[in-house]
Amino acid sequence: MGEKIFCLGVMSGTSLDGVDIVYAVFNPKRYSEFEIVYSRTIPYASSWKNILQKAITYNDLELEELSVAYAQLLGTMLQDFIHSYHITKIDFIASHGHTIKHQPKLGYTLQIGDGQTIANKTKIPVVCDFRSQDVALGGEGAPLVPIGDKLLFSEFDRCVNLGGFANISFENKQKDRIAFDICPVNIVLNHYVQDLGFDFDDGGQIAAKGVLNHQLLEHLNRLDFYQKAPPKSLGLEWVQDIVFPLIETNNFSIPSILRTFTEHAAIQIASHIKESKHVLFTGGGVFNSFLIQRIAYHTKKQLVLPNKELIEYKEALVFAFLGLLRMQNQTNCLASVTGASKDHCSGVIFYPQE
Repeated sequence: MGEKIFCLGVMSGTSLDGVDIVYAVFNPKRYSEFEIVYSRTIPYASSWKNILQKAITYNDLELEELSVAYAQLLGTMLQDFIHSYHITKIDFIASHGHTIKHQPKLGYTLQIGDGQTIANKTKIPVVCDFRSQDVALGGEGAPLVPIGDKLLFSEFDRCVNLGGFANISFENKQKDRIAFDICPVNIVLNHYVQDLGFDFDDGGQIAAKGVLNHQLLEHLNRLDFYQKAPPKSLGLEWVQDIVFPLIETNNFSIPSILRTFTEHAAIQIASHIKESKHVLFTGGGVFNSFLIQRIAYHTKKQLVLPNKELIEYKEALVFAFLGLLRMQNQTNCLASVTGASKDHCSGVIFYPQE
């Protein structure tokens, strides 16, 4: 690889907003010198959104077929992105895929989006499957973004991403990078607001008008997960098995659910950043201004937010960076974060085949 590395980072999150794509350039000798050149979110067609929501029930053969079909979709999206921006220089594509199953305690995690199919379709090398090796080494397979926080955003005390789940990354007093999932956010809020015919609660306006249910809030805040020490991570299965049944034990109105769960998320997030001076907030949840207001209320601080591009595309940028580290055979998974038996270099490289 040359003096500058040009690559595409591809991310699909649990909130199913769409596929985030960035075209980024890195200095491979000084990682903090990087730039997002182009970026775009491509929404899912409703048919694909329905498929991805139901895929957790698919059998192994159906998942194999879906992984190839989804890779074809990603390949088409990438080709359109490349052509629309007239991009000619790409060293590799780093694709997170879309998480269908994540049960690290049972020894498995699955992100669909077959790397060979994407490589063949785009004629560009692809790095993907970043989580499986970590789970095989006894880790949570998540979160993976903290190596990017450490090497790209070291000026911040803590990095918080507000997506389907909220997660946090920081260095402890021993200078080890610590990271974990804090709580669900958009994966719950979006689920309930869909009953009102919306994909998401724009700015948290519906939640802001809802009535806070103190009993539900107390039950949410007492969930066992919040008492566990890191490393720890959350998945859709936990939300379906624990959170949804808890919320649905009573016939709460949708605005009340949104209001109460927003308060719950704000309390959990604030509890981890109260002592920090410089916090980087990114992810789609940052655009939920009511959630941000409630986090600010519970931290008793004015929150400073970065530019819109970094808010939206940090995760896709970091997966491009994970791909760079994999191509360089450098560590891109931290044992202090995931609980794996050792630091390691994760990801599978696929080269185009005729």
